[in-house]
This record gives sequence, structure tokens and C-alpha cells, in this order.
Amino acid sequence: MVRIAVIGAGFSGIGIAVRLKQAGVTDLVLFERTADVGGVWRDNTYPGAACDVPSHLYSFSFAPEGRWSRRFAEQPEIHGYLQRVATEYDVRRHVRFGTEVRRSVWDDARRVWRLQLSTGEEHEADVLVAACGQLSRPAYPEVPGLADFAGTAFHSAQWDHGHDLTGERVVVLGTGASAIQFVPEIAKRAAHVTVLQRSAPWVIPKPDRPYGPRTQQLLRRHPLLLKADRLRTFVGNETRSLGFNTEPRLMKALELRFRRHLRRQVPDPALRARITPTDPIGCKRILQSNDWYPALQRPNVALVTDPVVRVRPEGVETADGTVHRADTLVLGTGFTATELLVPMEVVGRYGSLREAWKDGAQAHLGSAVAGFPNLFLLYGPNTNLGHNSIILMLESQFRWIVQAIRQVRPGGSVEVRAQVQRDYNALLQRRLKGTVFAGGCRSWYLTKDGRNTQNWPGSTIEFRLRTRRLRLADLDVRHPRRATVPA
Repeated sequence: MVRIAVIGAGFSGIGIAVRLKQAGVTDLVLFERTADVGGVWRDNTYPGAACDVPSHLYSFSFAPEGRWSRRFAEQPEIHGYLQRVATEYDVRRHVRFGTEVRRSVWDDARRVWRLQLSTGEEHEADVLVAACGQLSRPAYPEVPGLADFAGTAFHSAQWDHGHDLTGERVVVLGTGASAIQFVPEIAKRAAHVTVLQRSAPWVIPKPDRPYGPRTQQLLRRHPLLLKADRLRTFVGNETRSLGFNTEPRLMKALELRFRRHLRRQVPDPALRARITPTDPIGCKRILQSNDWYPALQRPNVALVTDPVVRVRPEGVETADGTVHRADTLVLGTGFTATELLVPMEVVGRYGSLREAWKDGAQAHLGSAVAGFPNLFLLYGPNTNLGHNSIILMLESQFRWIVQAIRQVRPGGSVEVRAQVQRDYNALLQRRLKGTVFAGGCRSWYLTKDGRNTQNWPGSTIEFRLRTRRLRLADLDVRHPRRATVPA
């Protein structure tokens, strides 16, 4: 039986572990750098943290959940869900907590991966699955003087819960997905909050509502109701793929929804003008909130649109010469999404993955990379979505990867053919040019050179069909070497 190492114990790592175990694979270890499972839903504990995909769809198909308290679950519940799945499907016993994989090197002579661990040990595996995701490393802004700030500073993904913001002057850098959730919450207790906006986001209403005890009971007792709601949500979201990926003009309906929402919540035309996006809708991530715009109109909240020049010990200076004084600086500046697997070094047959990806990450089906045998990626290049649940993409990858791993024997290997990978990615990039993501804006979807290494330019149904059956013709399958017998 092959030995499998999985890096990470979030949605990706837990899900692939369950599917591998169901396929009869038991020689399995998950390396998790922290002390608990959960990935981004363990780490992102900032006030107001919640999902923007309905809960019934933001969960595994093999582990449906009817106990959600809201249609859009908040961070503690999602983390709790992942903890339960890891326990109920007996994944925890396979996890080595507090262990980070620092370096992974493919030994082509023996056809194994040699992993260097943070504990100083070395671990060998026949197959390596990277389940690190795209949103695991916080991005820090390149602003002069950041280290000179005299107050408390932290990234939203590393929230300092021991620091009380009550009565403080808080400056927030960024108006992305995290900021629109935590700013309304911290504004309730901070003396003053200054929000520094580089570009206005598209924010539409969030159709959230609580699920009362009766609804939860019905969903638990009648799994078909839960399944029906999941299907209804899936179909509703999936139809939006046309606007995002095929006919961007269809996004006009979503734009009208945004403008109605903005007019209803922001009566001041001057403020409306400052928070109206200038980028095409969908070019960056579309956000959902019912309290972002009301928060910006609180008397103790100020929106600043002048560019940031530098951070000073007493606050942040903007281009108009104003120094916005702060006791606490919160960085809502997102993640280094395009730098997949960093800082871990991965060395394949011909060299490092970092060198192979110097012009932008790419893979076949977001799951396998030429020159890196027996290496599989989850939530890899070009598997991100703008219209539906990423869990759907992960489950498609689970199916394909499990099929690929079944082709591996100890001492053997499976590798995607280089031409197959090139053809697939050339097609992706051609198709991406016709999507809303190619609208010309600066987003975390793009590398510095403007290459989209994050998004899938199609429906989740298409991706499911592409990954449903493994095409052996796309792979180089090498069988175990036979020992030579002396004459």
C-alpha cells in the first residue's frame, strides 16, 4: 500500500483524508502546523467573521449539516463543523499537530517524497498532497514605516483578542472581504475608526437569516429537505457562471442590485460617490453585507480615500499630508493568494516548484504539475470561483486525485504529461480573457504581470465533468522498478 502525506488539515486536507479512507487507503498522515484542524476557519477569528456562501452548500456532500444557526454560518460554527467531521470520520488519529513541512524533495531513484519537518525529522511518502489552499498566508502591505508604528498592529487573520479596542482610535488598512465584516463590529466599541480605502468594493445585500430550532429540527429529521435546499442554492448560484465567465454583460442585473442597495443605505450623494466602485463588477471579489454601509455612516467612523504615504509612530500619513492618529492599526490586506505553497520549498524531478512557477502558478486541473511525480494539489491554480461554493471544486478534485493515487504502486509514480498541462493552461488563459476577471482591475486573482492564476473560467458542472474520470492518456504512469537478479 502506498504511503500518503497530506499538508494541511483544513477543508481540503480533511476532505481528501475522508475520501482516501473511504477508498481503503489507511497509510495516511496529515501534517498540520497548528494545534487544531480547521485551516482558514481556525485562523480567521476576527469579529464578525462569517461565510459568504450559504451554509448548506458550504459543507461536504458526504457530511451534510442541518444544525447551522444561520443561512450564512459564522466562523465558530464552521470551525466546529470541521472539528466534528474530523472526529466523526476518524481523521484526527492521522494528524500530526504542531508539525510543519519545511521542504519536500522528490527522490527519483527511489520514487518517494522526502519531507523535512519543523521537528527536525525527515518523513518519507510515496504520494504528497498539498492541501494548503490559496488563502493561508496573510499579505502585508508594502508601506514605509510599518515597523515604526508605536501602537498595537496586527493582521485581521491574526487577530489579537487579548487587546481591547474599547475607547481606542483604530485605523484600518483595506476594504476587502475581511474588513467589511470586522469594521462594523469594532466600530461599536472603538472611540473612532478610520478606514483607509484604496478602491471601493462592490457590496451587495446579504440574504442572511437565522435558522430557528424548528427549522433545524426539520432539517435534521428530514435529510431530503436539507438536500433539496442544497440543490436549490447550487442551481441559483451556478446560473451566475454565465455572467462571470461567458457573457459579462449579464452582470448588469447584479450591478443594478448593488446600486439599489447603495441608494437605500446611503442617502448622502457625496458619500455614495466615494464608495461607488470604478472597476467593472466581478473584476474583483463581490462582497455581501447588510451593515458595511451603515457602519461607514456612524459618527465615529471616517472613510479616507487619499493614498497611504507612510506609517508614522503616531499613525498613518496619507497623500494630503494628514496624519491619522491611531492607538491600533488593523491590516485588512488579504492574503498572498498567488504565492501557492510558499514558504515551503518543493523540489521535483527537474528543479523547484518556485522556479517552475516563476511566470505564475499552473497545473493540470489545478491538481497535478508536470515534473513533480506523485504530487497533487487541492484548491490549486485556477480552481477559485466567483459564483459558487469552492467546496464543489474541492470535491471534484478529491474524485480525480483518488483515482490518480490508485494508479500508484510503491516504487512507482504518476505524473501529468507536460504537453497536456501546457494545452490545458493555454485554453484556460484564452477563456479567462473573456471573463469579468479580465476587466483590467488590480486584484488578488492576478500575478504582478497580470496573469490570472486563481480563477476557473467555467461552471462547477464543467469542472466536475472534466475531473469525473481519470484519463490515463494524460498521464505518465511509471511502474515499480524490478529488482535485477544476478546471473
